[in-house]
Amino acid sequence: MTLTTTTSSSTAPITLITGGSRGLGAAMAVALARDGHDLVITYREAASAADAVVAQVQALGRRAVALPLDVAQAASFPAFAAQLRDTLAGWGATALHGLVNNAGTGVYASFAETTAADFDSLVAVHLKGPFFLTQALLPLLADGARVLNISSGLARFTVQGYAAYAAMKGGIEVLTRYQAKELAARGIRVNTLAPGAIATDFGGGAVRDNPDLNRFLASVTALGRVGEADDIGGAAAALLRPGAGWITGQRVEASGGMFL
Repeated sequence: MTLTTTTSSSTAPITLITGGSRGLGAAMAVALARDGHDLVITYREAASAADAVVAQVQALGRRAVALPLDVAQAASFPAFAAQLRDTLAGWGATALHGLVNNAGTGVYASFAETTAADFDSLVAVHLKGPFFLTQALLPLLADGARVLNISSGLARFTVQGYAAYAAMKGGIEVLTRYQAKELAARGIRVNTLAPGAIATDFGGGAVRDNPDLNRFLASVTALGRVGEADDIGGAAAALLRPGAGWITGQRVEASGGMFL
């Protein structure tokens, strides 16, 4: 666990991002820090990468901590919630103001070749994980907090090889609407952010590193290029701002206009 000694206003919003050590999660952390948030990020194995993100947040004058968490292990969530409560207490805080369910892995396989083990691993990370982690953290979410569930453009359009992954994201989009309805009495807003093709290391970095794939995806995107992690970081920050408070239960796609 890495803690910053940077001083910061106790009134700053505190946001938790799962899978915040790299890619979209890291970009979201930096974008939110620029918006004045203090950050808790989680990582599964990449402690050094998480430390680097913490350092970036610190350099922007915000507080930050990196905590280990495997979102596929729902049985660990009560202990994680207790650790998070202690972390917040160390900052003189008692609640989170934002939760971004971002952690994820990819499986590329045709529908015919997807195994039960592949499917179960995706359920654990992309559907069961966000469902029960959010549930476990409800006592730590402030009234009026924001929850942002990360989906994918693949829940709207189809690309061969992602049937199981996209099915999980379709499930998280339905879950978002139910959470928005059931948590509204506490003023908690819940939305889905669905990125399109992004040039990161996700899925082996194919979008970033395969020139032919990159050109194809750019050709079917209205804005003429694939996305960058900062595009999604900015979109997440926008949805968590006070001015977006009348938006809940919605799916917002940040894809540059893929397959319009």
